[in-house]
Amino acid sequence: MKILTIEFERVPVDWKEIDPALLKAEARHVFNLQQADLIRQIHFTADTKRAVIEWEADSLEKVKTEISSFPLVQAGLIDFEYYPLAPYSGFNTLFG
Repeated sequence: MKILTIEFERVPVDWKEIDPALLKAEARHVFNLQQADLIRQIHFTADTKRAVIEWEADSLEKVKTEISSFPLVQAGLIDFEYYPLAPYSGFNTLFG
């Protein structure tokens, strides 16, 4: 199951003042999830630098569990919106 998540700040954050060790822990955690093949792609939005993550997981609950373990989520700085995805069916109007 593909799931798209989009990050948002829970509180206004001045990222220049965040402990670099916390940011390093976050990056390592995301790297480990990518190596485990749960995170397929991660990007930042060009304008607001919000993280956009494409997941491949057995369930939405699995993704929610993994996100709850992100260091920045545990610190109460960020959270995510969740969007389970389904295959595009629009081509059926051409060929169905």
